[in-house]
Amino acid sequence: MNFLATDMVSAMASFTLAVLSVSLLIALLRLIRGPSLPDRVVALDLMAAISVGMMAAYSILTQESAILDVAVVVALITFLSTIAFAAFLEQGARR
Repeated sequence: MNFLATDMVSAMASFTLAVLSVSLLIALLRLIRGPSLPDRVVALDLMAAISVGMMAAYSILTQESAILDVAVVVALITFLSTIAFAAFLEQGARR
């Protein structure tokens, strides 16, 4: 890769991190305001997905591939917690 392409990738990764940071703040606002428990869980799930995206962009920016392993683990844990919450809601609906 030449110098110009590397500089462009770095600029795009920095821009992506900035946009994802704003998105994370908006999702945090939804987490705080609610109004119901499922809304808060969806906001928390969104925040986890945004965090995975931020880890991926940071990994590209720093050219450190170990961060991607952490992002995959966070994504898997988030998926399992979403499934657990859906099962919890299903149990509550039966009662």
